[in-house]
Amino acid sequence: MPQKKPRFTTLDAVLILAIIAFGVFFVWRVTTTMEYQWRWHLLANYLLRWDEAAGRWVPGLVTQGLLTTIRLSFWTMLLATLIGTVMGLARSSKALFPRMVAWTYVEVVRNIPPLVLIFIFYFFLADQLMSFLGVDALLRNLPDWARDLLPWVAVPVDRMPNFLAALLTLAVYEGAYITEHVRSGIQSVERGQREAAYALGLSSWQQMRHVIFPQALSRIIPPLSGQFIATIKDTAIVSVISVQELTFQGLELMASTYMTFEIMITITALYLTVTLSFSSLAGLVERRMRRVYG
Repeated sequence: MPQKKPRFTTLDAVLILAIIAFGVFFVWRVTTTMEYQWRWHLLANYLLRWDEAAGRWVPGLVTQGLLTTIRLSFWTMLLATLIGTVMGLARSSKALFPRMVAWTYVEVVRNIPPLVLIFIFYFFLADQLMSFLGVDALLRNLPDWARDLLPWVAVPVDRMPNFLAALLTLAVYEGAYITEHVRSGIQSVERGQREAAYALGLSSWQQMRHVIFPQALSRIIPPLSGQFIATIKDTAIVSVISVQELTFQGLELMASTYMTFEIMITITALYLTVTLSFSSLAGLVERRMRRVYG
């Protein structure tokens, strides 16, 4: 059945006018009551600035924070999806031990505040784990081409320890939620599909790989895309360990310039732009998956 095109109604017009009216009222109150001096013209320099030494335009502090947020979100979601898929398969296993391990992981992580997890990983686990794996020595001995590449895919070498601690924490935290998305997707596949695959003589791994998981994937994608949007927003919490993402840069600029409202409004708009853009992209993927898998 073809979907009906959305119509612009009177209620939509009223809501838009109400939002505009609230914005005007907010600006008026801030300007008159607080005697706040708006300095929007100074904000452009923190988005994009001219570097005299390099002779080109370079990202300002806010844009640098936005790029760090996007990179951190990407790597977090990649690692969290790997963790969540493995644990989701374990949660759906017939064996008791992997089910109990995955259940313990989900219940522990989902019932601990993310801020507490950040401090646990940063002050205790991450430092010990990186020392054990020799990450510091590896970073010091990186070749020049790798040092030049790191700022493009993550952060400069001197900021990598904090970045890795944030990445590990967020991946473990988001992975617990992805685990449940994967488990529910797998368990939503009809029992008859499993029985048919078993009747064809497929092993348990072949059943999962060729029959169950492809069907579950179309049901996992929608909540997974929502989890990615949540990951983008959750990256703001790592500002407490001095990861220079968007929120951290905004707080630093507010402290030094006192442009409180301009910076926070800009940061809000940037978060909205990124999340809404990904939401639209996820909608396209979902519709394509629906056409492919029905």
